[in-house]
Amino acid sequence: MQAKPLSNQAQKTLATWHELLKRNAMEELDPLLSDDIIFRSPVAHTPYPGRAAIKLVLKNVNQVFQNFQYHRSFVSDCGTSVVLEFSAEVSGKSLKGIDVLRFDDEGKIVEFEVMVRPLSGLQALGAEMAKRMEPFKAQLAGA
Repeated sequence: MQAKPLSNQAQKTLATWHELLKRNAMEELDPLLSDDIIFRSPVAHTPYPGRAAIKLVLKNVNQVFQNFQYHRSFVSDCGTSVVLEFSAEVSGKSLKGIDVLRFDDEGKIVEFEVMVRPLSGLQALGAEMAKRMEPFKAQLAGA
């Protein structure tokens, strides 16, 4: 079976994602996101729906991560998803993780899922993000 490449639209979205990340310009994410975007956090059981929630989380996590760097990327066989491997530090704890982005036919992100290891890095990330996200619980729940 031959794998499909990401669509041209998804490739443009991904290139713009990298540029916005460098500038921590999450407020400019709207054109890249589907109306039905879902964000799956490595520390929350329930996914966060909507553009406002994902922008809030990503803006803060981009400030919490130190020495963040992407290393490799992998495209799914169907060509609708990409996995981005990264490393970072949080409160002196090193971590490795992946961002899994799924795109719709227009190249917009419909799902953004993050996985992190090891447990010590995940715990440091969870503790720091919990402090920052406490005032925004209703917004994260989609209210």
